[in-house]
Amino acid sequence: MAVLGADFLTLADWAKRVDPDGTVPDIVESLNETNEILDDMLFTEGNLTTGHRTTIRTGLPSLTWRKLNYGVAQSKSRTAQVDDTCGLCEGVAEVDEELANLNGNSASFLLSEEAPFVEAMSQEMAGGLFYFDTDVNPEKFLGLAERYPTLATSNVIDAGGSGSDLTSVWLVTWGPKTAFGIFPKGSTAGLFREYKGKVRVTDADNNPYWAHSTQYKWKIGLCVRDWRYIVRIANIETGGATNIIDHELLIKAIGKLPSMRTLGGRMAFYMHKDVWTDFQILSVNKPNAGLGWTEIYGQKVLGFWGVPFRQVDQLLLTEDALT
Repeated sequence: MAVLGADFLTLADWAKRVDPDGTVPDIVESLNETNEILDDMLFTEGNLTTGHRTTIRTGLPSLTWRKLNYGVAQSKSRTAQVDDTCGLCEGVAEVDEELANLNGNSASFLLSEEAPFVEAMSQEMAGGLFYFDTDVNPEKFLGLAERYPTLATSNVIDAGGSGSDLTSVWLVTWGPKTAFGIFPKGSTAGLFREYKGKVRVTDADNNPYWAHSTQYKWKIGLCVRDWRYIVRIANIETGGATNIIDHELLIKAIGKLPSMRTLGGRMAFYMHKDVWTDFQILSVNKPNAGLGWTEIYGQKVLGFWGVPFRQVDQLLLTEDALT
């Protein structure tokens, strides 16, 4: 696994660099345990208060084979700028003060009662990295599916399925020159938790009582700096006994990359657990298919040609066919 630059860190790395209230590192770890893409994804502070602006080279300069007594035509490369925006997801947990007091260690109990907010945000972000569409919800950020939306789009491979019971497998290269998560300039990376104290709230009948209030918020965006290092295998059938997916499609996906070198980052295949199970079966039935066990973060995981498979349950099994 390549060593990353100091400006591109995981959520766990960022948690160690801020001044949290003592619970942030635990929250980060719980996110990683349930959503492996959040474990892998690199983050950097954006250069805009609303996100990140990237300058992309779109053309190379022309060259001249020079003859004696003839000059060389001037030339230059061409670039374009792309802005990726961040969204703000927020939630508020309120726990009756008497309920907290009944459980002795109220601080520990409050954290346990607030755990569903952490899980909800975790699932929201993991799913959003693939499916958010800013044309439909401009307050969010743009996910991968809308960046690779059709079979005519570069780096989209057709697995041959049809209907609306389909899924996708994604090959993503995280790195400072390929793709990374962003948070707005001057803000905090990852899930932010702030205990607001006891506040006066009302029940369904508008009767007041006092409750502990905790605010959760997460500012996040996605920057794809080099689209060539992400590949979508689309139209994978999920309705039959097994998914229509094999190692040949993985070879085609890797073949789409300009290079197997990860440009200072890390590479992984992301898939629903049902697809991961099919690959595990395939690794037993066809042991020479290139499937095997590789190491990531000190643990053995299933992979292909050394590229690990990572499970994301928020990847849908009900995608419509790409055409």
